Amino acid sequence: MTYLMQAAELLKRLERDTGDQLSSISREIAHRLKDHGIIHVFGCGHSSLIAQEPYYRAGGLVPVRPIFIEPLMLHEGAVKSSLYEKQPGFIESYLEKEDIRKGDVFMVISTSGRNPAPIDAAIYAREKGAYVIGMLSMDYADNYPSRHPSGKRLEEVVEEVVDTQIRTGDTSQEAEGVPQAFAPLSSVIGAALLQDLLAKVILSYRDIGETPPIFLSGNLEGVHEHNLALVEKYKDRINF
Repeated sequence: MTYLMQAAELLKRLERDTGDQLSSISREIAHRLKDHGIIHVFGCGHSSLIAQEPYYRAGGLVPVRPIFIEPLMLHEGAVKSSLYEKQPGFIESYLEKEDIRKGDVFMVISTSGRNPAPIDAAIYAREKGAYVIGMLSMDYADNYPSRHPSGKRLEEVVEEVVDTQIRTGDTSQEAEGVPQAFAPLSSVIGAALLQDLLAKVILSYRDIGETPPIFLSGNLEGVHEHNLALVEKYKDRINF
């Protein structure tokens, strides 16, 4: 089976297995947005790329704010990012500078769910009163214990767990003559699940009688004033 077919099959399975859960989560998020909360999204390494995906996005929900902690992202060194993610307490001084409030939503993306930085982020956000969601692969849960000093994995410190169903090792294919499994799916699946959730949030926001704040593509004519008004509305919480 090709990579694209494997991705499509997993997305079909996730539609069946997570559709109702994401709809329920979307309703909670919509009410928080109505009460002036915003959505923070955090991940390390390649998960940080998923966290950036819905930010300032044409056709996307406006009040979405990625948490940029640059030493945990790829552009300052992928090897260093991986080491820092595994270092207990590394993230705390960075989180103290973030504007996370009671009533906000905080999404943590971590395929393995075992490293200290994502776990510390989730714990900190819950202490601040945010609604904390973990997006991870539960395939790791039984055989890959936490690296956090508490001994807890990510799924144990969040309020909602969205299981990406990515298999351990984040590979999808094997082939004769290739000694290792290959072809990671976590970025494709994570981005799709996140956008599916946010699409459901838009519909839930509509269902409670609110007009969903959605960016229009800057490549269309006559959209500047629409987008500028939305930037102005959220500028105190999100740096666009």
